[in-house]
Amino acid sequence: MATAAQTAATFLSFLSSSHHHTAPSSSVSFLATPVLPASVRAAAAGAPTLTSRCRGRRIAAAVAQLPTKNPELASGEKKIRWSSRAVRSFAMAELEARKMRYPTTGTEGLLMGILVEGTSGAAKLMRANGISLLTVRDAAAEVLGKSEMFYFSPMHPPLTESAQKALDQAVNEKLKTGEDGEVTANHLFLAIWSDKESAGHKVLASLGFDDQKASLLAKTADEEAAMGPR
Repeated sequence: MATAAQTAATFLSFLSSSHHHTAPSSSVSFLATPVLPASVRAAAAGAPTLTSRCRGRRIAAAVAQLPTKNPELASGEKKIRWSSRAVRSFAMAELEARKMRYPTTGTEGLLMGILVEGTSGAAKLMRANGISLLTVRDAAAEVLGKSEMFYFSPMHPPLTESAQKALDQAVNEKLKTGEDGEVTANHLFLAIWSDKESAGHKVLASLGFDDQKASLLAKTADEEAAMGPR
């Protein structure tokens, strides 16, 4: 049986020898593990997220990418692109369609997107006339009905025929001016209002909007670009 002195000596020998063993490096990270998705590794490493990358001017790279069937826009005859406000409104429209659990993004969703974005002349005009995001949601539910409780919308709900028509009409209205520049959220709003059969028009009409109020915006539809940061 080992004596107390021998036990102590063995323990001290173990402590001294442990300094010569290589400890697991604290610099080894799970980020190097290839089985993790790149987005997860980037987020854990503190890399910029999609939100931060898309702030400010960087969103300008996507302004010409809203789905439009207008051949004149695609041909490049005019230097026309979607304003960043319009692009943000479109992105918010898809999100609102998903919140409503609708299978598509309609003109009512585009109205909600314009209101969520909130800085365009169209958004300000709606708010000035008592039209808010909540009232548009309620009116949309009245016009279109409520979705199934457990229905899950796709990540990017496809456009309805009326919504696609509104996008194309917004581009057409800009092209009619014969000038280069941007297709704004104001153009998009007026295009929605001009289609009397669209859900968006019916929603606005049910909330007291009319042609006289629309004419106020039509006079300044091109002025969005001058309204501060885009």
